[in-house]
Amino acid sequence: MKVKQTPISQAVFIALLGASGAAMAQQAPAPEQLDTVTVTGIRASQEKSLSVKRNADTHIDVISAEDIGKMPDKNVADSLARIPGVTILNSPAGGSGGFDERDRVGLRGTNPSLTQTLLDGHGIANGDWFVLDQTGAGVGRSVSYSLLPSELVSRVEVHKNSQASLVEGGSAGSVNIITRKPLDFAKALTFEAGLGVVYANLPGKTDPQFSALVNFKNESKTFGILVQAFSEKRHLRRDGVEVLAQDGHIATYETLTGKGTGANAAALIAAHPDLEGVKAPNMLGSAYFTQERERKGGLVRAEFKPTKDVDLTLTGFSSKMDADNYNRNFLLSAIPANLNAATLTDYKIVNNTLVSAHYTFAAPTNNGYYDQISRQASASANFLSLDGAWKVNDALHLTGNVGSSKGRGKTGSQDVLESHITSTGSGFDLKGTGTAPAFALANSSYQNFDWIFGTQNVVVNDKESWAQVDAEYTLDAGALKSLKFGLRNAQHKRYTGEIISQGPGCATGTPYRVGPWDWSKASACSDANGADAPQLSPYTVPAFSANYPSNFGSGLGSGFPTNIAYIPADALAAYNAKITNRDPVARRYPNLEYNVKETTTAGYLQGNLEGEAWSGNIGLRLVRTKQNAGSIRPVLPGDTTKPTISSAFGDYVGTTSSSSYTDVLPSASIRIDVTKSIVGRLAVSRTLTRADYTALSGYLDKHDPHNLEDTGSGWGSSGNPDLQPIRSNNIDGNLEWYFAPRAFVSAGAFYMGLDGYIKDKVRSTTLPALLSSVNPTGPKDQLVYRNYDIYYPTNTQASVYGLEFAFETPIAGNFGVSANYTLAKGHDQDGHVLRGNVKNSFNLGGFFENDQFSARLNYGYTDDIFVGQDRGTDYFQKGSGVLSASLGYKLNDHFAVSLDAQNLNDPILKYYATADQPRAFYKNGRQFYLTARIKY
Repeated sequence: MKVKQTPISQAVFIALLGASGAAMAQQAPAPEQLDTVTVTGIRASQEKSLSVKRNADTHIDVISAEDIGKMPDKNVADSLARIPGVTILNSPAGGSGGFDERDRVGLRGTNPSLTQTLLDGHGIANGDWFVLDQTGAGVGRSVSYSLLPSELVSRVEVHKNSQASLVEGGSAGSVNIITRKPLDFAKALTFEAGLGVVYANLPGKTDPQFSALVNFKNESKTFGILVQAFSEKRHLRRDGVEVLAQDGHIATYETLTGKGTGANAAALIAAHPDLEGVKAPNMLGSAYFTQERERKGGLVRAEFKPTKDVDLTLTGFSSKMDADNYNRNFLLSAIPANLNAATLTDYKIVNNTLVSAHYTFAAPTNNGYYDQISRQASASANFLSLDGAWKVNDALHLTGNVGSSKGRGKTGSQDVLESHITSTGSGFDLKGTGTAPAFALANSSYQNFDWIFGTQNVVVNDKESWAQVDAEYTLDAGALKSLKFGLRNAQHKRYTGEIISQGPGCATGTPYRVGPWDWSKASACSDANGADAPQLSPYTVPAFSANYPSNFGSGLGSGFPTNIAYIPADALAAYNAKITNRDPVARRYPNLEYNVKETTTAGYLQGNLEGEAWSGNIGLRLVRTKQNAGSIRPVLPGDTTKPTISSAFGDYVGTTSSSSYTDVLPSASIRIDVTKSIVGRLAVSRTLTRADYTALSGYLDKHDPHNLEDTGSGWGSSGNPDLQPIRSNNIDGNLEWYFAPRAFVSAGAFYMGLDGYIKDKVRSTTLPALLSSVNPTGPKDQLVYRNYDIYYPTNTQASVYGLEFAFETPIAGNFGVSANYTLAKGHDQDGHVLRGNVKNSFNLGGFFENDQFSARLNYGYTDDIFVGQDRGTDYFQKGSGVLSASLGYKLNDHFAVSLDAQNLNDPILKYYATADQPRAFYKNGRQFYLTARIKY
């Protein structure tokens, strides 16, 4: 085993040797005990947060909330958005688009996968509800905050630099969500509850919201039990206009060419030579998405303190969100083949992009698709943990934690109808990144059958188990006040079950059973006597008896289809149950299946330092990682490997790969009281984040050239089981001035040198393929070797640097204002912006509070975000702001009401590839929460 040491690790190691040697002969007095003050309300929460921040040795930001529901937002991520350097994404990856609830948290302009989320100091397994996020790349290491309601929280700590005693895994930093403990409550019996409703203006629905807490502790304060529960339901509606890539096409904006055997628009280019090499949008759609989310769960915690020196806590947590959804997308197909068959009447090219075109066909032509997809989806997360603390004597304190966590993302079924759209002409007009594109299909007909697709039984399991023990030994060795050391072992597994990809079939009268599929029949299905049987055929579609809302797309722009009929979800489900082929053997789709197992063992030694008007720590963490990645690859033509799986999609064989590596992670930080009110901080550390689980799997998904005569390259994507972790060398400095109670101003700078940053690249390789000639009398299924461009994740170098500023102060006792600004610049070695990077972001907030009434207003703005690669192009979210507000009235010590409003400015989420190539425009509407609270 080879261990590579950095200059930072060598210096820290030498310092630790000297400090620990001096500590052996001396003992330190017991540490001073701090008074505990219980406070409530906006001002008191701010005061407590600033107290923790000011006294911490490391750079930390804190959000506190003492009463259930007193968090300023409905989701923990909403509150974190107010902290400088924090980036919040509305979706895990590019494929799902943006929604009204903030879902992922990233630090300092980096991908959320580089930020570690902990719950009470340990990891929590994760699940995603959207099918593309369940198996897609770039999601696995981040945590969905949609499963974490704010009612659970006592406080949230954002650690912007690391130390040896913190669990490794966050290159950019970590978020620790801390829940309440039973013996910390002031009274023997506490009851709190919130009963309310949420109104979402776009779907026009009102739904119930409920949360409750009961806490008991005995008179001797040796036993306590806390029970929390929540049940929250709400409806979502998202209106969207999207630009997508058609199935089988690599890019959303495809290059038109009339040259060579790879020509895709020869006739078009011959008529209009200036279109050679120009990029044209593949598909444009009017997308109407609806969803019903119901989040239920709770936390149970029992705390036992048999002596003043022993504390045991058993905690169980569970959260599940049912997230059934229905997406309808009415799509114009402007692929090169369709443009090539048309007569262009006018068009416009801007920066090598075909931004507008209008064209006609000699006869009605299939040049569009209408996808209706209804999904049964859910996500869940839970854990069970046992914590223990033992004060052995005045000098030695031991703590331990053992537990396991399970998460699951599930798409049980997708009910689908894809119709082809026939029209006599079409056109589109891209309007840049500010307004949704316009498009139309003339004289269109779409209430028919084209195909049925969709994966079924997509279940992604996420499991983690851990055990750790920590010790702190107090001593009197000059500046070295204590030594902290510990060991931790953890095992993480993420894996899928067997996935089914459905297709159309012929009904026999019993759901899920199919008969022969005969394309020679007019109805594609026949009865037992061989006669046409339309009643058994998918061509007999249900009635399109519902319609897009009359205000669909309001605020997005104009000129796109809006008055569109669709099949109700229950009728679509009955139709799919009758005529789809979901055979678990014949329709198994191994391309999306994978499993990753990861075992980590870590040990650390940390010296806590203190002197006159300064404190800090210096430490070293040693981590050993073992990874086993498994996936299923296709058996390529000419390969003599015996397949282990055979289905309609080909022959497959399982693959496994193993790797291991050891990391030395040094850290050091110092806090200096420059004056009684000014605090300075400086920290250096080396951190790591392991590669996303899906990126580690060794799958290969390839798309062949069209035929033998096509000499162009095929394309595809693959994982990379040889990926190294992302290792980062970090420097963080901050200066804070606490110029009055509950008031401060701060300025800081940071730098991250990312070694092993993961990005997608393209490699050219030769692979076998079975291709046939376009000539009917030519060769069929001939084995040939062709060049393929394969997109795959690989390690590279990158860096992030930036500045942070924050300000907060009370005004005239009952008023207060706050503001922060972050500048973050992140680029890889090729100069490309990093995924998740936000160059500029800021927050402005104000509040009023007296003994009875409180009000809060906040506006947050984030600059353009590079979300990642999606459908062959870069995918950016355009900069936007969110306005939120809260009003509260306290009738007495037991009763209060509050009105919270999210997305008050009705923001439009805008996505693009370049300034001339828009990708999507989404509107989610506003949400209003009215809640009555009781407390005893």
